[in-house]
Amino acid sequence: MDIPFSLAGRTALIAGASSGFGARFARLFAAAGANVVLGARRTDRTDALAKEIIDAGGKALAVPLDVTDEASIIAAYDAAEAKFGTVDTIVANAGVAATGRSTEVPADRLQMLLDTNFKGVYLVAREGAKRLIASGSREKENGRIVIIGSITSRLTGEGDSAYAASKAGVTHLGRNLAREWVRMGVNVNTIHPGYIPTEIQGDWYQTAGGEAQIAGFHRRRLQDIESLDPMMLYFSSDASRMVTGSDIIVDDGQSL
Repeated sequence: MDIPFSLAGRTALIAGASSGFGARFARLFAAAGANVVLGARRTDRTDALAKEIIDAGGKALAVPLDVTDEASIIAAYDAAEAKFGTVDTIVANAGVAATGRSTEVPADRLQMLLDTNFKGVYLVAREGAKRLIASGSREKENGRIVIIGSITSRLTGEGDSAYAASKAGVTHLGRNLAREWVRMGVNVNTIHPGYIPTEIQGDWYQTAGGEAQIAGFHRRRLQDIESLDPMMLYFSSDASRMVTGSDIIVDDGQSL
């Protein structure tokens, strides 16, 4: 694994680490030298991933984490601090979809999406920032929060209106949090991935509709999950000390 930026000495909490982006980031950060805290509801998966990282020589801890529950978030940070000290790198990644036409998406499904994709990001980032500020981040300038957005936040389409709106919401949230904490040594940046095959899409890309979607991309391909690695490491490292309030598209040109 190519590691362009070191995270040695950092402690990273990754929300949604049981699969997809979160699992990828956990492996990436561990390889870059970070202490990695894997947060998710599916603890059987994060336990297995933590063992994999430790067996490979890394440092990892799996913690139960429901981003919609503030008590669960506080407990996750408490466990991380007990093991590794202050969490200085936070990846707000947990997310769910509510596909279907807006006239057909049930209200309870919509509420779950907003609770996870917006409220969850808010609570995870806020708790991390509280602890960073209390630990002296203003002087250390060591706080890093990375929010995972989506290019759907800038597009229009059918079947993902609520998801796209939630991602647009966290983009603006990220800019506002960056402004709020700009003097506190806590940087907040957002990455907007394009369409990448992960568990959340199921077998969509093997269907006729999914194949047509890929054919409509300028480069006629899906984006590789590894393509997010350099930007994730940059935003999480000391190299990005003077970068905050940014939202960056990494999508292989899909949104052009």
